[in-house]
Amino acid sequence: MTALPRPLMDHRPATPAADRGPAEVNAPPGPATAEQKKAWFEQAYTAHYRVIFGYLRARTLDHADADDLTQEVFLRFYAGLHRYDPHRNEDARPWLRGISRNVLREHIRKIKRRSEVGWTELCLELDALVGEAMDEDDRIALLPTCIGKLGDSAKRAIRSHYMQGKKLKVIAEEMGRTLGAVKVLMVRSRQALRNCVQAEAAKASRHPGPTAEGGKR
Repeated sequence: MTALPRPLMDHRPATPAADRGPAEVNAPPGPATAEQKKAWFEQAYTAHYRVIFGYLRARTLDHADADDLTQEVFLRFYAGLHRYDPHRNEDARPWLRGISRNVLREHIRKIKRRSEVGWTELCLELDALVGEAMDEDDRIALLPTCIGKLGDSAKRAIRSHYMQGKKLKVIAEEMGRTLGAVKVLMVRSRQALRNCVQAEAAKASRHPGPTAEGGKR
């Protein structure tokens, strides 16, 4: 995978971006200069690297893959800075998240032979079902619990397809069902996961757990 430009990859500003003067981050009207683009990139990288890495790490099973994909996200962000206007797009995170989803989809296509890609596919499908209804990290954290709450047939189908990399035709043969019946089962299972994740998140918001000090929030 192509690495980020070394001066940018190694950059860790001692001064937080929020403490810099506006001339260091924002551009005046007209085409942005190379220095302005570098300042925008450094600000976004410092502010959002951990969030983007966390997003990708939760959706992959390999730490090295997540690290490589994060670098690819920021490389594409840097390459697309000619389309970035900090006056209109004050928060770069939505753009970075969009790039991250595209990078994940390409990652799936490249390594389709590997069974661990199934987890990434399931996470992306859940993201699409839930939409913006809840925090992306929360929904993935709840996913294993909700898989465990599925009925036996649904749980078996989900695990066979996404965890073991089996094709739906094979799953149908193993379960003694028609291919059409298994397709319907998969659709209903994903919907059940969506409903469960949303219900568990709502429950957690009504009954928050203890704080680090051991008391209730």
